[in-house]
Amino acid sequence: MVRLEPYSLAVTGMMHPDKAQKAGPALVLRLMSARRFAPLFWCQFLSAFNDNFVRNMLAMIILFRMEEKSAGPLITLAVGLFILPSLFLSALGGEMADALDKAMLARRLKGAEILVQALAASAILMDSLPLLYLALFALGVIAALFGPIKYGLLPDHLALDELTMGNALIEAATFIAIVLGLIVGAQAYAYLREPFWTGAQMMALALACWLTSLGIPAAPSCESNLRIKANVFASTKNLLVHLHMDRRIWAGGLAVSWFWMTGALALSLVPVMIKQRLGAGLDVETAISAIFAIGIGLGSFLAALIGGGRILMGQIPLAGLAMAFCLIDLGFASLDLRSDGAELTLYSLAINPLALRLAFDIGGLAIAGGMFVVPAFAAVQAWSQENRRARNVAGVNILNSIFIVGGTLIAASLQGPVLDLTESSLLIGLGVWNIAAALTFYIILPKRFTNMREAA
Repeated sequence: MVRLEPYSLAVTGMMHPDKAQKAGPALVLRLMSARRFAPLFWCQFLSAFNDNFVRNMLAMIILFRMEEKSAGPLITLAVGLFILPSLFLSALGGEMADALDKAMLARRLKGAEILVQALAASAILMDSLPLLYLALFALGVIAALFGPIKYGLLPDHLALDELTMGNALIEAATFIAIVLGLIVGAQAYAYLREPFWTGAQMMALALACWLTSLGIPAAPSCESNLRIKANVFASTKNLLVHLHMDRRIWAGGLAVSWFWMTGALALSLVPVMIKQRLGAGLDVETAISAIFAIGIGLGSFLAALIGGGRILMGQIPLAGLAMAFCLIDLGFASLDLRSDGAELTLYSLAINPLALRLAFDIGGLAIAGGMFVVPAFAAVQAWSQENRRARNVAGVNILNSIFIVGGTLIAASLQGPVLDLTESSLLIGLGVWNIAAALTFYIILPKRFTNMREAA
Protein backbone atom coordinates (compact mmCIF):
# COMPACT_ATOMS: atom_id res chain seq x y z
CA MET A 1 0.00 0.00 0.00
CA VAL A 2 1.07 3.40 -0.67
CA ARG A 3 1.48 5.21 2.37
CA LEU A 4 1.43 9.11 1.48
CA GLU A 5 2.01 12.26 3.68
CA PRO A 6 0.95 15.64 2.28
CA TYR A 7 2.41 17.96 4.92
CA SER A 8 4.76 19.93 2.73
CA LEU A 9 2.41 22.75 1.75
CA ALA A 10 1.24 23.39 5.31
CA VAL A 11 3.01 26.72 5.64
CA THR A 12 2.23 28.14 2.20
CA GLY A 13 -0.80 29.96 3.47
CA MET A 14 1.36 31.83 6.01
CA MET A 15 4.20 32.71 3.67
CA HIS A 16 4.85 36.39 3.04
CA PRO A 17 4.59 37.31 -0.70
CA ASP A 18 8.04 38.90 -0.68
CA LYS A 19 9.55 35.62 0.48
CA ALA A 20 8.00 33.58 -2.31
CA GLN A 21 10.23 35.10 -4.97
CA LYS A 22 13.28 33.61 -3.24
CA ALA A 23 12.04 30.09 -3.87
CA GLY A 24 13.96 28.92 -6.93
CA PRO A 25 16.82 26.72 -8.15
CA ALA A 26 19.38 28.61 -6.04
CA LEU A 27 17.42 27.88 -2.88
CA VAL A 28 17.06 24.22 -3.84
CA LEU A 29 20.83 23.89 -4.33
CA ARG A 30 21.51 25.70 -1.06
CA LEU A 31 19.20 23.43 0.92
CA MET A 32 20.36 20.21 -0.73
CA SER A 33 23.97 21.05 0.13
CA ALA A 34 23.22 22.15 3.71
CA ARG A 35 23.72 19.78 6.64
CA ARG A 36 20.68 21.27 8.37
CA PHE A 37 18.44 19.88 5.59
CA ALA A 38 20.10 17.31 3.30
CA PRO A 39 20.43 14.45 5.87
CA LEU A 40 16.74 14.71 6.77
CA PHE A 41 15.82 14.77 3.07
CA TRP A 42 17.71 11.55 2.35
CA CYS A 43 16.56 9.91 5.59
CA GLN A 44 12.93 10.54 4.66
CA PHE A 45 13.52 9.40 1.08
CA LEU A 46 15.06 6.11 2.16
CA SER A 47 12.44 5.54 4.87
CA ALA A 48 9.56 5.97 2.42
CA PHE A 49 11.36 3.78 -0.12
CA ASN A 50 11.90 1.06 2.48
CA ASP A 51 8.28 1.03 3.68
CA ASN A 52 6.85 0.79 0.18
CA PHE A 53 9.46 -1.75 -0.91
CA VAL A 54 8.46 -4.19 1.84
CA ARG A 55 4.72 -3.52 1.59
CA ASN A 56 4.54 -3.93 -2.17
CA MET A 57 6.67 -7.06 -2.16
CA LEU A 58 4.28 -8.55 0.42
CA ALA A 59 1.29 -7.49 -1.71
CA MET A 60 2.79 -9.13 -4.81
CA ILE A 61 3.52 -12.34 -2.90
CA ILE A 62 -0.11 -12.49 -1.76
CA LEU A 63 -1.52 -11.48 -5.13
CA PHE A 64 0.42 -14.00 -7.22
CA ARG A 65 0.65 -16.92 -4.78
CA MET A 66 -2.71 -17.01 -3.02
CA GLU A 67 -6.10 -18.11 -4.29
CA GLU A 68 -8.29 -15.38 -5.73
CA LYS A 69 -10.80 -15.49 -2.85
CA SER A 70 -8.17 -15.05 -0.14
CA ALA A 71 -5.91 -12.51 -1.89
CA GLY A 72 -8.22 -9.50 -1.42
CA PRO A 73 -8.77 -9.86 2.35
CA LEU A 74 -5.07 -10.64 2.94
CA ILE A 75 -3.92 -7.50 1.12
CA THR A 76 -6.53 -5.45 2.99
CA LEU A 77 -5.24 -6.99 6.24
CA ALA A 78 -1.68 -5.96 5.35
CA VAL A 79 -2.81 -2.36 4.90
CA GLY A 80 -4.56 -2.33 8.27
CA LEU A 81 -1.65 -4.05 10.00
CA PHE A 82 0.82 -1.37 8.89
CA ILE A 83 -1.51 1.45 9.94
CA LEU A 84 -2.63 -0.04 13.28
CA PRO A 85 0.40 1.17 15.33
CA SER A 86 -0.39 4.78 14.39
CA LEU A 87 -3.67 4.40 16.27
CA PHE A 88 -1.91 3.81 19.60
CA LEU A 89 1.60 5.24 19.19
CA SER A 90 1.11 8.55 17.34
CA ALA A 91 0.39 10.33 20.63
CA LEU A 92 3.63 8.98 22.09
CA GLY A 93 5.52 10.12 18.97
CA GLY A 94 4.03 13.60 19.23
CA GLU A 95 4.92 13.94 22.91
CA MET A 96 8.45 12.69 22.27
CA ALA A 97 8.90 15.13 19.38
CA ASP A 98 7.79 18.09 21.51
CA ALA A 99 9.69 17.04 24.65
CA LEU A 100 13.05 15.59 23.45
CA ASP A 101 15.76 16.19 20.87
CA LYS A 102 14.16 15.20 17.58
CA ALA A 103 17.47 14.40 15.85
CA MET A 104 18.41 11.97 18.62
CA LEU A 105 15.02 10.28 18.37
CA ALA A 106 15.36 9.99 14.59
CA ARG A 107 18.75 8.26 14.92
CA ARG A 108 17.42 5.76 17.46
CA LEU A 109 14.36 4.91 15.41
CA LYS A 110 16.41 4.41 12.25
CA GLY A 111 18.79 2.20 14.24
CA ALA A 112 15.83 0.08 15.32
CA GLU A 113 14.73 -0.11 11.69
CA ILE A 114 17.90 -2.08 10.88
CA LEU A 115 16.70 -4.83 13.24
CA VAL A 116 13.25 -4.80 11.68
CA GLN A 117 14.71 -5.03 8.21
CA ALA A 118 16.78 -8.01 9.37
CA LEU A 119 13.49 -9.63 10.40
CA ALA A 120 12.00 -8.92 6.96
CA ALA A 121 15.10 -10.33 5.25
CA SER A 122 14.85 -13.46 7.40
CA ALA A 123 11.21 -13.83 6.35
CA ILE A 124 12.28 -13.77 2.71
CA LEU A 125 15.03 -16.32 3.28
CA MET A 126 12.66 -18.61 5.21
CA ASP A 127 9.76 -17.97 2.79
CA SER A 128 7.58 -17.14 5.80
CA LEU A 129 4.51 -14.98 5.16
CA PRO A 130 3.62 -14.62 8.90
CA LEU A 131 7.14 -13.37 9.65
CA LEU A 132 6.87 -10.83 6.83
CA TYR A 133 3.56 -9.64 8.29
CA LEU A 134 5.31 -9.20 11.65
CA ALA A 135 8.08 -7.14 10.03
CA LEU A 136 5.47 -4.99 8.31
CA PHE A 137 3.77 -4.34 11.65
CA ALA A 138 7.12 -3.35 13.20
CA LEU A 139 7.78 -0.93 10.32
CA GLY A 140 4.36 0.55 11.09
CA VAL A 141 5.44 1.09 14.71
CA ILE A 142 8.54 3.01 13.60
CA ALA A 143 6.56 5.04 11.05
CA ALA A 144 4.01 6.00 13.73
CA LEU A 145 6.75 7.34 16.02
CA PHE A 146 8.79 8.97 13.24
CA GLY A 147 5.93 10.94 11.63
CA PRO A 148 5.59 13.77 14.20
CA ILE A 149 9.38 13.90 14.63
CA LYS A 150 10.27 14.51 10.99
CA TYR A 151 7.57 17.16 10.61
CA GLY A 152 8.80 18.94 13.74
CA LEU A 153 12.42 19.04 12.54
CA LEU A 154 12.04 21.38 9.57
CA PRO A 155 10.96 24.51 11.51
CA ASP A 156 13.91 23.94 13.87
CA HIS A 157 16.52 24.15 11.11
CA LEU A 158 15.03 26.25 8.29
CA ALA A 159 14.36 29.97 8.10
CA LEU A 160 10.82 31.16 7.39
CA ASP A 161 11.59 31.90 3.74
CA GLU A 162 13.04 28.37 3.35
CA LEU A 163 10.19 26.42 4.93
CA THR A 164 7.96 26.12 1.89
CA MET A 165 10.75 24.93 -0.40
CA GLY A 166 12.13 22.61 2.29
CA ASN A 167 8.73 21.00 2.79
CA ALA A 168 8.19 20.77 -0.97
CA LEU A 169 11.49 18.92 -1.39
CA ILE A 170 10.56 16.48 1.39
CA GLU A 171 7.22 15.93 -0.34
CA ALA A 172 8.94 15.30 -3.67
CA ALA A 173 11.34 12.87 -2.02
CA THR A 174 8.42 10.96 -0.53
CA PHE A 175 6.56 10.59 -3.83
CA ILE A 176 9.68 9.59 -5.77
CA ALA A 177 10.52 7.06 -3.08
CA ILE A 178 6.97 5.69 -3.17
CA VAL A 179 7.12 5.11 -6.92
CA LEU A 180 10.59 3.54 -6.75
CA GLY A 181 9.58 1.43 -3.74
CA LEU A 182 6.55 0.14 -5.60
CA ILE A 183 8.58 -0.74 -8.68
CA VAL A 184 11.52 -2.30 -6.85
CA GLY A 185 9.24 -4.15 -4.44
CA ALA A 186 7.30 -5.68 -7.32
CA GLN A 187 10.47 -6.59 -9.20
CA ALA A 188 12.00 -8.06 -6.03
CA TYR A 189 9.13 -10.53 -5.95
CA ALA A 190 9.93 -11.54 -9.52
CA TYR A 191 13.50 -12.39 -8.46
CA LEU A 192 12.76 -14.14 -5.17
CA ARG A 193 14.49 -17.20 -6.57
CA GLU A 194 17.61 -15.42 -5.26
CA PRO A 195 16.35 -14.54 -1.74
CA PHE A 196 19.85 -13.95 -0.35
CA TRP A 197 20.45 -10.99 -2.65
CA THR A 198 17.00 -9.59 -1.96
CA GLY A 199 17.72 -9.75 1.78
CA ALA A 200 21.15 -8.17 1.29
CA GLN A 201 19.58 -5.26 -0.59
CA MET A 202 17.06 -4.78 2.21
CA MET A 203 19.81 -4.64 4.84
CA ALA A 204 21.88 -2.20 2.78
CA LEU A 205 18.83 0.07 2.48
CA ALA A 206 18.21 0.07 6.24
CA LEU A 207 21.89 0.79 6.97
CA ALA A 208 21.94 3.72 4.51
CA CYS A 209 18.83 5.16 6.15
CA TRP A 210 20.48 5.02 9.60
CA LEU A 211 23.71 6.59 8.30
CA THR A 212 21.81 9.57 6.87
CA SER A 213 20.07 10.10 10.21
CA LEU A 214 23.48 10.54 11.88
CA GLY A 215 23.97 13.78 9.93
CA ILE A 216 20.77 15.47 11.20
CA PRO A 217 21.79 18.40 13.47
CA ALA A 218 20.57 18.50 17.05
CA ALA A 219 17.06 19.86 17.59
CA PRO A 220 16.53 20.44 21.35
CA SER A 221 13.00 20.62 22.72
CA CYS A 222 11.26 23.97 23.17
CA GLU A 223 9.08 22.45 25.89
CA SER A 224 11.42 20.35 27.99
CA ASN A 225 8.99 20.25 30.93
CA LEU A 226 6.49 18.25 28.92
CA ARG A 227 5.84 14.92 30.60
CA ILE A 228 5.77 11.89 28.31
CA LYS A 229 2.93 9.66 29.46
CA ALA A 230 3.53 5.93 29.74
CA ASN A 231 -0.16 5.25 29.23
CA VAL A 232 -0.45 5.57 25.45
CA PHE A 233 -4.21 5.08 25.59
CA ALA A 234 -4.61 8.09 27.90
CA SER A 235 -2.30 10.14 25.65
CA THR A 236 -4.29 9.15 22.60
CA LYS A 237 -7.55 10.17 24.26
CA ASN A 238 -6.07 13.49 25.42
CA LEU A 239 -4.81 14.37 21.93
CA LEU A 240 -8.18 13.63 20.36
CA VAL A 241 -9.98 15.65 23.05
CA HIS A 242 -7.62 18.58 22.44
CA LEU A 243 -8.17 18.39 18.68
CA HIS A 244 -11.94 18.33 19.19
CA MET A 245 -11.77 21.56 21.21
CA ASP A 246 -10.90 23.49 18.04
CA ARG A 247 -13.73 22.87 15.59
CA ARG A 248 -11.67 24.02 12.59
CA ILE A 249 -8.74 21.71 13.31
CA TRP A 250 -11.12 18.84 14.05
CA ALA A 251 -12.98 19.32 10.76
CA GLY A 252 -9.69 19.59 8.86
CA GLY A 253 -8.41 16.44 10.56
CA LEU A 254 -11.56 14.56 9.58
CA ALA A 255 -11.08 15.62 5.94
CA VAL A 256 -7.45 14.45 5.96
CA SER A 257 -8.48 11.13 7.52
CA TRP A 258 -11.22 10.60 4.96
CA PHE A 259 -8.64 10.96 2.18
CA TRP A 260 -6.29 8.41 3.77
CA MET A 261 -9.11 5.90 4.23
CA THR A 262 -10.27 6.35 0.63
CA GLY A 263 -6.72 6.02 -0.70
CA ALA A 264 -5.94 2.98 1.43
CA LEU A 265 -9.09 1.16 0.35
CA ALA A 266 -8.59 2.04 -3.31
CA LEU A 267 -5.01 0.80 -3.24
CA SER A 268 -6.05 -2.49 -1.67
CA LEU A 269 -9.08 -3.08 -3.92
CA VAL A 270 -7.81 -1.96 -7.33
CA PRO A 271 -4.76 -4.29 -7.67
CA VAL A 272 -6.91 -7.34 -6.89
CA MET A 273 -9.60 -6.21 -9.34
CA ILE A 274 -7.02 -5.56 -12.09
CA LYS A 275 -5.37 -8.94 -11.53
CA GLN A 276 -8.53 -11.03 -11.32
CA ARG A 277 -10.72 -9.30 -13.92
CA LEU A 278 -8.10 -8.35 -16.51
CA GLY A 279 -5.42 -10.96 -15.86
CA ALA A 280 -2.84 -8.24 -15.28
CA GLY A 281 0.81 -9.20 -15.08
CA LEU A 282 3.38 -7.89 -12.64
CA ASP A 283 4.39 -5.00 -14.90
CA VAL A 284 0.79 -3.77 -15.15
CA GLU A 285 0.26 -4.00 -11.38
CA THR A 286 3.42 -1.95 -10.86
CA ALA A 287 2.34 0.62 -13.45
CA ILE A 288 -1.09 1.05 -11.83
CA SER A 289 0.48 1.67 -8.42
CA ALA A 290 2.91 4.13 -9.97
CA ILE A 291 0.06 5.98 -11.69
CA PHE A 292 -1.63 6.44 -8.31
CA ALA A 293 1.52 7.70 -6.58
CA ILE A 294 2.41 10.09 -9.42
CA GLY A 295 -1.19 11.30 -9.53
CA ILE A 296 -1.13 12.18 -5.83
CA GLY A 297 2.05 14.19 -6.40
CA LEU A 298 0.56 15.97 -9.41
CA GLY A 299 -2.63 16.76 -7.51
CA SER A 300 -0.63 18.18 -4.60
CA PHE A 301 1.33 20.39 -7.00
CA LEU A 302 -1.88 21.58 -8.68
CA ALA A 303 -3.38 22.45 -5.28
CA ALA A 304 -0.38 24.69 -4.54
CA LEU A 305 -0.39 26.17 -8.05
CA ILE A 306 -4.10 26.99 -7.98
CA GLY A 307 -3.84 28.39 -4.48
CA GLY A 308 -0.95 30.67 -5.39
CA GLY A 309 0.31 30.68 -1.81
CA ARG A 310 -3.19 30.65 -0.33
CA ILE A 311 -5.15 27.84 1.30
CA LEU A 312 -8.39 27.44 -0.67
CA MET A 313 -10.97 25.72 1.52
CA GLY A 314 -13.59 25.64 -1.25
CA GLN A 315 -11.32 23.29 -3.22
CA ILE A 316 -11.83 20.47 -0.71
CA PRO A 317 -15.51 19.53 -1.39
CA LEU A 318 -15.05 19.98 -5.15
CA ALA A 319 -12.09 17.60 -5.14
CA GLY A 320 -14.14 15.20 -3.01
CA LEU A 321 -16.84 15.10 -5.69
CA ALA A 322 -14.17 14.43 -8.33
CA MET A 323 -12.87 11.52 -6.23
CA ALA A 324 -16.41 10.16 -6.00
CA PHE A 325 -16.90 10.33 -9.79
CA CYS A 326 -13.66 8.45 -10.48
CA LEU A 327 -14.46 5.74 -7.90
CA ILE A 328 -17.97 5.16 -9.22
CA ASP A 329 -16.84 5.06 -12.85
CA LEU A 330 -13.99 2.72 -11.90
CA GLY A 331 -16.43 0.37 -10.23
CA PHE A 332 -19.00 0.33 -13.04
CA ALA A 333 -16.32 0.01 -15.72
CA SER A 334 -14.98 -3.14 -14.08
CA LEU A 335 -18.28 -4.60 -12.85
CA ASP A 336 -18.79 -7.04 -15.73
CA LEU A 337 -15.18 -7.54 -16.74
CA ARG A 338 -14.02 -11.08 -17.30
CA SER A 339 -10.47 -12.11 -18.15
CA ASP A 340 -10.06 -14.01 -21.41
CA GLY A 341 -7.24 -16.03 -19.89
CA ALA A 342 -4.45 -14.07 -21.56
CA GLU A 343 -2.10 -12.02 -19.41
CA LEU A 344 -2.62 -8.26 -19.72
CA THR A 345 0.72 -6.63 -20.55
CA LEU A 346 1.64 -2.95 -20.62
CA TYR A 347 1.25 -2.97 -24.40
CA SER A 348 -2.19 -4.55 -24.13
CA LEU A 349 -3.11 -1.93 -21.53
CA ALA A 350 -2.07 0.88 -23.89
CA ILE A 351 -4.25 -0.36 -26.76
CA ASN A 352 -7.26 -1.58 -24.75
CA PRO A 353 -9.86 1.26 -24.46
CA LEU A 354 -11.51 -0.19 -21.37
CA ALA A 355 -8.18 -0.79 -19.63
CA LEU A 356 -7.16 2.77 -20.47
CA ARG A 357 -10.44 4.01 -18.97
CA LEU A 358 -9.57 2.22 -15.73
CA ALA A 359 -6.08 3.73 -15.76
CA PHE A 360 -7.49 7.24 -16.31
CA ASP A 361 -9.98 6.72 -13.46
CA ILE A 362 -7.15 5.67 -11.15
CA GLY A 363 -5.04 8.66 -12.19
CA GLY A 364 -8.01 11.01 -11.83
CA LEU A 365 -8.79 9.64 -8.37
CA ALA A 366 -5.20 10.24 -7.29
CA ILE A 367 -5.03 13.79 -8.71
CA ALA A 368 -8.33 14.70 -7.05
CA GLY A 369 -7.08 13.15 -3.82
CA GLY A 370 -3.96 15.32 -3.82
CA MET A 371 -6.06 18.43 -4.42
CA PHE A 372 -8.42 17.36 -1.61
CA VAL A 373 -5.91 16.64 1.13
CA VAL A 374 -3.27 19.36 0.67
CA PRO A 375 -5.44 22.36 1.61
CA ALA A 376 -7.07 20.37 4.43
CA PHE A 377 -3.76 19.44 6.03
CA ALA A 378 -2.28 22.86 5.30
CA ALA A 379 -5.11 24.50 7.23
CA VAL A 380 -4.63 22.16 10.19
CA GLN A 381 -0.93 22.99 10.35
CA ALA A 382 -1.45 26.73 9.98
CA TRP A 383 -4.13 26.78 12.68
CA SER A 384 -1.92 24.89 15.18
CA GLN A 385 0.13 26.62 17.86
CA GLU A 386 3.87 26.19 17.38
CA ASN A 387 4.50 24.44 20.70
CA ARG A 388 1.71 21.90 19.97
CA ARG A 389 2.29 21.37 16.25
CA ALA A 390 3.89 17.92 16.58
CA ARG A 391 1.13 16.75 18.91
CA ASN A 392 -1.56 18.08 16.59
CA VAL A 393 0.11 16.21 13.73
CA ALA A 394 0.08 13.13 15.94
CA GLY A 395 -3.61 13.67 16.73
CA VAL A 396 -4.49 13.87 13.05
CA ASN A 397 -2.42 10.71 12.46
CA ILE A 398 -4.54 8.97 15.11
CA LEU A 399 -7.69 10.03 13.28
CA ASN A 400 -6.12 8.76 10.05
CA SER A 401 -5.49 5.38 11.65
CA ILE A 402 -9.01 5.11 13.06
CA PHE A 403 -10.48 5.78 9.64
CA ILE A 404 -8.08 3.49 7.76
CA VAL A 405 -8.30 0.56 10.18
CA GLY A 406 -12.07 0.91 10.46
CA GLY A 407 -12.46 1.18 6.70
CA THR A 408 -10.24 -1.82 5.98
CA LEU A 409 -12.04 -3.96 8.57
CA ILE A 410 -15.41 -3.07 7.07
CA ALA A 411 -14.13 -3.78 3.56
CA ALA A 412 -12.62 -7.11 4.63
CA SER A 413 -15.91 -8.15 6.27
CA LEU A 414 -17.90 -7.18 3.17
CA GLN A 415 -15.51 -9.29 1.08
CA GLY A 416 -16.03 -12.22 3.44
CA PRO A 417 -18.07 -15.37 2.78
CA VAL A 418 -21.37 -13.92 4.09
CA LEU A 419 -21.87 -10.98 1.69
CA ASP A 420 -19.02 -11.80 -0.74
CA LEU A 421 -19.07 -8.36 -2.38
CA THR A 422 -16.72 -7.85 -5.30
CA GLU A 423 -14.00 -5.20 -5.44
CA SER A 424 -16.00 -3.35 -8.10
CA SER A 425 -19.08 -3.16 -5.87
CA LEU A 426 -17.01 -1.85 -2.99
CA LEU A 427 -15.48 0.85 -5.21
CA ILE A 428 -18.95 2.02 -6.24
CA GLY A 429 -20.06 2.10 -2.61
CA LEU A 430 -16.95 4.04 -1.64
CA GLY A 431 -17.71 6.56 -4.38
CA VAL A 432 -21.24 7.09 -3.07
CA TRP A 433 -19.88 7.67 0.43
CA ASN A 434 -17.44 10.22 -1.01
CA ILE A 435 -20.39 12.23 -2.34
CA ALA A 436 -21.82 12.32 1.18
CA ALA A 437 -18.39 13.23 2.60
CA ALA A 438 -17.92 16.09 0.12
CA LEU A 439 -21.28 17.59 1.12
CA THR A 440 -20.43 17.16 4.80
CA PHE A 441 -17.09 18.94 4.49
CA TYR A 442 -18.76 21.75 2.54
CA ILE A 443 -20.95 22.30 5.59
CA ILE A 444 -18.48 21.86 8.47
CA LEU A 445 -15.31 23.43 7.04
CA PRO A 446 -14.85 27.22 7.02
CA LYS A 447 -15.64 28.72 3.62
CA ARG A 448 -12.34 30.63 3.64
CA PHE A 449 -9.03 30.17 5.40
CA THR A 450 -8.12 32.49 8.27
CA ASN A 451 -4.85 32.13 10.17
CA MET A 452 -4.57 32.21 13.95
CA ARG A 453 -4.03 35.96 14.15
CA GLU A 454 -7.04 36.76 11.96
CA ALA A 455 -9.22 34.30 13.87
CA ALA A 456 -8.32 35.96 17.15
